[in-house]
Amino acid sequence: MKKMKLGTSDLNVSNIALGCGNIGRLTVEEASSVIGNARDLGVDFFDHADIYAEGKSEEIFAEAINMNPDVRDGIIIQSKVGIRGGFYDFSKEHILKTVDESLKRLKTDYLDSLLLHRPDALVEPEEVAEAFSLLQESGKVRYFGVSNHNPMQIELLKKFVEQDLIVNQLQFSIMHTGMIDAGILVNTREENSLDRDGSILDYSRLNDMTVQAWSPLRYGNFEGFFVDNEEMPEINAKLQAIADKHGVAKSAIAIAWILRHPAKIQAIVGTMTPERLTHIANASDIALSREEWYELYRAAGNPVP
Repeated sequence: MKKMKLGTSDLNVSNIALGCGNIGRLTVEEASSVIGNARDLGVDFFDHADIYAEGKSEEIFAEAINMNPDVRDGIIIQSKVGIRGGFYDFSKEHILKTVDESLKRLKTDYLDSLLLHRPDALVEPEEVAEAFSLLQESGKVRYFGVSNHNPMQIELLKKFVEQDLIVNQLQFSIMHTGMIDAGILVNTREENSLDRDGSILDYSRLNDMTVQAWSPLRYGNFEGFFVDNEEMPEINAKLQAIADKHGVAKSAIAIAWILRHPAKIQAIVGTMTPERLTHIANASDIALSREEWYELYRAAGNPVP
C-alpha cells in the first residue's frame, strides 16, 4: 500500500486508513480479524474518537490488537475529542480528561495525532493552546489537527496554538463533492457554485494540511451508501465500467477517485468486513486518468460547464 506524508509531520502513513467507529459493535475476535486483515493489506493508520460506541471501540481495539510496545511501534493511532451529549466542548479540562481516558482505553502512552472533532461555537482558543502544549510536553500527543473546520476557524486556532495543525478530517466522496464544486462552477449561476466551505480544500493545500476523507462511500450526510445502490444507476454503471477496465471492484474505484486528487487526500474507510476492505485496498495503487476522474464526477450528477 502506498504511503503519504501526514501534513507537516514526520509521519509517513498508508493512504487508506481504517476508521474504527464501528469496532465497538464487534467481538474481540471479530475485531482482531478486521484489524489483522487491515495490517496485512498495509494499513497502518487507525482513526478513533472518544465517542465511538461511547469509548468501547477504543477498548475493543486495544484488546483485539493485543496492545504492547512492539505492536504500538508499528501502527499510527489518531483519536478525536470535543463532541459530548448534544453539545461541543473544547475546554482545556475536557480535552485533557478525554485524552487520558482514550489512552487508558487504548492501553498506550501516547496518540500520534489528536483532532478537535467538530467546531465548538464557545471555543476559547487560549484554552485549546494550553491543553495542546501540556499534551505535547507530557508526550501524550505527538501531533494535532481538526475535523469539520473551515479556514477561518482554523486561523483563529492558529493565532494561539503553537503546534502545527496537520490534518482536517472532512466528509468527501464522489457523491459528496461540496469541497470542489464551487471551484469547478466558479462564475456560474449553478446552485453548487456557492462556496459553503470557505475554499477549505485550497486552503488545506496552501497550508500543507492533509485532508482526511470520512464516509468516502456515502452520499448526502448520513443517508446511505452509493455503491451498488439501485437508486443510483448512472454512477454505478460508470463505476462498473472503469472497475472492469482496471480489474478491481467498484468500491476500489470510488476510493481511487478520492486518492487521484492532487491534494493527496487520505481516505478513512470504516468497513468492518475484511473482504470489502481487501477490495478497497486495491485503490491505493490505481491512478485514474483525468478523463476517468471527470467521467465519474459527471456520472454523480455534477455539471461541468
